[in-house]
Amino acid sequence: MKVAFVSFEVYPLAKVGGLADVAGSLPKALISKGVDVEIFMPYHKVVKKNIEKFNLRVEKILDQFDTGLKTDQKASLFKTNLPGTDIPVYLISNDYYFSSEDVYGSPDGGQQAIFFTKAVIESIKKMNIHFDVIHSNDWQTGLLPVYLKSLYRNDPVFSNTSTIYTIHNLGYQGLFDRSYIDFAGLPDYLYNMDGIEFYGKINFMKGGILFSNIVNTVSPTYAEEIKTPEYGEKLEGVLQLRKDVLYGVLNGIDYAENDPKTDKCIPYNYDLNSLDGKKKDKLYLQKEMGLKESERTPVIGLVSRLFDQKGLDLVDDIMKYVVASCDVNFILLGTGEPKYEKAFLDLSKEFPQKVAVKIGFDVNLAQRIYAGSDFFLMPSRYEPCGLGQMYSLRYGTIPIVRYTGGLADTVKEFDGKSGNGFGFKNYDSAHLLRSILRALYYYQVDDYMGTLIKNAMSMDLSWERSASEYIKLYELSKAR
Repeated sequence: MKVAFVSFEVYPLAKVGGLADVAGSLPKALISKGVDVEIFMPYHKVVKKNIEKFNLRVEKILDQFDTGLKTDQKASLFKTNLPGTDIPVYLISNDYYFSSEDVYGSPDGGQQAIFFTKAVIESIKKMNIHFDVIHSNDWQTGLLPVYLKSLYRNDPVFSNTSTIYTIHNLGYQGLFDRSYIDFAGLPDYLYNMDGIEFYGKINFMKGGILFSNIVNTVSPTYAEEIKTPEYGEKLEGVLQLRKDVLYGVLNGIDYAENDPKTDKCIPYNYDLNSLDGKKKDKLYLQKEMGLKESERTPVIGLVSRLFDQKGLDLVDDIMKYVVASCDVNFILLGTGEPKYEKAFLDLSKEFPQKVAVKIGFDVNLAQRIYAGSDFFLMPSRYEPCGLGQMYSLRYGTIPIVRYTGGLADTVKEFDGKSGNGFGFKNYDSAHLLRSILRALYYYQVDDYMGTLIKNAMSMDLSWERSASEYIKLYELSKAR
């Protein structure tokens, strides 16, 4: 089976969020199971820098070809490999649409996404590659299946190509003015409530949902949640309409990249059979962050974008009480809304011996927090899948979460024997507080923590498991 994997960001060539982790890991797992995968992504400025960093070979495949859009801008196509693999990565290049230093820094994200999507289709045509499946991801590629079912429906290159569309976060849908349908060159008949019209605008994600053979999202629980008004972001009716082809496949994590036994980002390596390194990592982290080194003081870590979605309002409500009344350290790494950055920086100034905050993102420090913390905080308002809790489980750090989306699928309440973490359902700071206090109670008993760590590190969160599920969806898409 030959699959084109289309994504706006792919780790380690370009990364902003979890989409990049998926796009950089899933193809490797699919290749190991016999699927022929080729990746398509934009030639962002950061990609050029990372190609030099990884000393990758790049060749030009197509030079200055027309995309068929209402623009004078031409696309070029380059080819490299995913670092450390033989997986081809095709890069759509254009100095106007991909001139920003930031992956999502374009002044016109709608045109940028349309240009990328159309250039992918045209480049496949020009190379005459007959893919069995085109797998597009998130709103930036939502119009790809729309094109294939309309303008390209009789094109022989795509006559046997099916489509699968993955929703990584329903909260970002790609809403733009009606005029963008003209720029895209799509038929006017698509602008209606049964097409890509959405409350007077066009909705890229709605197009992906309606026009793909198979739709999936990144955890089974989230697949059910998004069919309800609470989580559906006004698309619950559309998702209900397509419920027969809507699936939830839990993301995995790259076990080679995230292995406490070999991770070069942490000072002391360890595994389930020898946890001395984890204890040393905790002391190292405390010292690095300017906190008192204490093996008995539990460390609660948080690595997150500082936005409402991530439950930071709940953390802000109760963390002062937690650090004031308990023997505990709180370490935060993240960046986001100024109100949260200020709140947690103020907390660290008030409790400098207990709280350490770094505003920004540092991938190496993030790994040391996953390894050196005792607990990992992730009380999200909603969470399609979540990777933070998976990383923490892999490193034997016990998650404290809100049971929603992928958090509910990966974290099970500890009862003294079974379970791998702690959590709550009602979105309320009092419930978060109770979960933290429950975790701190169990921390006092070594036998309980030993069991928790064993349960956490014994889980299979690899992409090998998830890749098998995606292969089933690819095969199913061919049957529809």
